[in-house]
Amino acid sequence: MQPHHAHAQVPDVSELAHRVRFFFERLQGEIRAVLERADGKEKFSIDRWERPGGGGGIASVIEEGALFEKGGVNFSEVYGNLPDALARSMKVTRAQFYATGISLVLHPRSPMVPTVHMNYRYFEQDDGTSWFGGGSDLTPYYPVAEDIVHFHRVLKQACDAHDGDFYPKFKRWCDDYFFIRHRQENRGVGGIFFDYLKGDPEKNFAFVQSAGNAFLESYLPIVERRRHEPWSERERHWQLLRRGRYVEFNLVYDRGTLFGLETGGR
Repeated sequence: MQPHHAHAQVPDVSELAHRVRFFFERLQGEIRAVLERADGKEKFSIDRWERPGGGGGIASVIEEGALFEKGGVNFSEVYGNLPDALARSMKVTRAQFYATGISLVLHPRSPMVPTVHMNYRYFEQDDGTSWFGGGSDLTPYYPVAEDIVHFHRVLKQACDAHDGDFYPKFKRWCDDYFFIRHRQENRGVGGIFFDYLKGDPEKNFAFVQSAGNAFLESYLPIVERRRHEPWSERERHWQLLRRGRYVEFNLVYDRGTLFGLETGGR
């Protein structure tokens, strides 16, 4: 499955970039298929989009399902000239870039089932500099200790398979990052988050593959435990209030959202 970019030629990028891009697009398809089976009612709509200036992606959205009220599992591959303001904010000097990633947010219909977010991305400059970033975090409306422990345990196992320092470091980073400063509130119960992960690119890619592949194992058992629990309009009202906080964070603080807006992505 190839994204269709009729007016853009993929720049000369590293062999690693091609493998990362293939992994992210394949993972998108795998996650989408499993989530459709879990929902049991609706399918994802697929929208292939092009970015003016280079690249594009595959947006897939599910709405009004039996399990998911709304969710997106998206893949992107964008490249070209990095806007000056964004280059300064990222503390890079070169203007040519290539970026690819997978990003998902799932908002279940039931307030008893947590919202979840995952994003992994790869960024490469034309001088050969590259890094990975991303993570996954859980936002329950009614937290259950068993669920939180499970989510973190799966992510820790994915981290520990590559570096024993990753989980404690990336967990703290996640807690700090997903914090709504103007409200002095955590967005959820955390997970892992990292950015500008440099060093050995092959080792870092192996870690990102483990983390991405761990998503379904980290989330679906929680869904199955909670999806049939009863709820009323009281719980629904609380869910909508907390979703408002989610939107606030994404629009004010989230790096991935801001990068997409600045580079003309979808």
